[in-house]
Amino acid sequence: MSLQNPNLKSLMYIALPMVISQASETVMMFVDRLFLSWLGKAHISAAMSGGLSSFVFMSLFLGTVGYVNALSAQYFGAGKEENCVRTVTQGFQLSLLFYPLILLLIPLVGKFFAYSGHSAQQIELEYTYFRILMLGGFLALLRTVLASFFLGIGRTKIVMYSNIAGMLINVPINYILIFGKFGFPRLGIVGAAIGTLTGSLLICVVLTVSFLRHRIYREHKSPTLWKFNRNIMGKLLRYGFPAGIELFLNVFAFNLFIQMMHSYSEDVAAAVTITFNYDMVAFIPMLGLGFATTSLVGQYMGAEDPGGAARVAGLSMKVGMVYALSMMVLFIFGAGWLVRVFTGGLSDADTAVIPLAKTMLRLASLYTLADILQLILSGTLRGAGDTKWVMYISVVLHWIMAISTYFMIKVFVINPIFVWGGFISFVMLLGVAMFIRFWFGPWKKMRIIS
Repeated sequence: MSLQNPNLKSLMYIALPMVISQASETVMMFVDRLFLSWLGKAHISAAMSGGLSSFVFMSLFLGTVGYVNALSAQYFGAGKEENCVRTVTQGFQLSLLFYPLILLLIPLVGKFFAYSGHSAQQIELEYTYFRILMLGGFLALLRTVLASFFLGIGRTKIVMYSNIAGMLINVPINYILIFGKFGFPRLGIVGAAIGTLTGSLLICVVLTVSFLRHRIYREHKSPTLWKFNRNIMGKLLRYGFPAGIELFLNVFAFNLFIQMMHSYSEDVAAAVTITFNYDMVAFIPMLGLGFATTSLVGQYMGAEDPGGAARVAGLSMKVGMVYALSMMVLFIFGAGWLVRVFTGGLSDADTAVIPLAKTMLRLASLYTLADILQLILSGTLRGAGDTKWVMYISVVLHWIMAISTYFMIKVFVINPIFVWGGFISFVMLLGVAMFIRFWFGPWKKMRIIS
């Protein structure tokens, strides 16, 4: 399959819908936590802790089936459209296998919350939120498989439309169920979780219908299409499982960092949560650019054009740097106003939250550029098949960060601002490591498909 020379227009054709898609995800989480902040600092902290924990314990499975993106992109670049569809059917079979394992994790993680050192109120709230999201884990798996297919073939507008639809239903349902409007009971954090799953359900419906009606599926559907395919399943597990392990171990380490920061006090927990709410405004939309980079790199590598793949990575880094610099300016000069958005539900006794959150947010601007660059570079390496190296370096650095945090907080009881500085240093180091591998690594010579 012949691909045109990559330029900004071709990159943004695929990337912009994904950036918008991830921005809609950001809006859903942001508004979810904003509404819960009006109920008190324990609620907003529980939403982050419980939501992140649910992602942690689904991440191994999500990362594995998410490799449908790179694999279908390489088949698409090689002109093997039937195998693009088969990656979806094999991803669906993996999802059916993984869902019971997700359910088995629910009671085990409940014990983790019990020993977290959080307040009794936060533990009850975060476990409730976590449990409901885990029950809806199959929706997360299914939407990952389908969205990854459309990413792989470059039809990212479909993913964008589905995510916008999910956002448009999620936000009003959250408002109605959290606060008990229009005759519905006031459900608080339970309502927030139900609203999140309702949005995910609509996204799955839109993606499923779009997949079944898509030209590639209709032209290649056959009685054998949904049967087990050893070759493609083997590739999904060989390349996707390292990506899943990496995601799980990284997010697990990050979650430990969050849980330990929350164990300082409710004030520190609230400040950290507010800071990361804005950090995700900078980071999550750029996930869309990272996904698009993986897809395009996969297409060029499938077409045996590593030079084109390298040019895609260069373009993505330039776009990411412009966005990162704008976020840095916003965090430095707008920290006061940004923090006050989340402090409307706090009492006069909670005034310590505001100056702490402002300081953390300004410091967060220091690692924004490194964070976005490592996202793009790791996406490039995954698209080429260099998943094991990305896993090794990323996991090692994440766990050095988590273990260091434990000693700083639990052993030496260091001021939380200094611990935050250590986290920032870790992100910068990760960005440097990804750049070195991208510049000197063997990814241009790798081949996933024959």
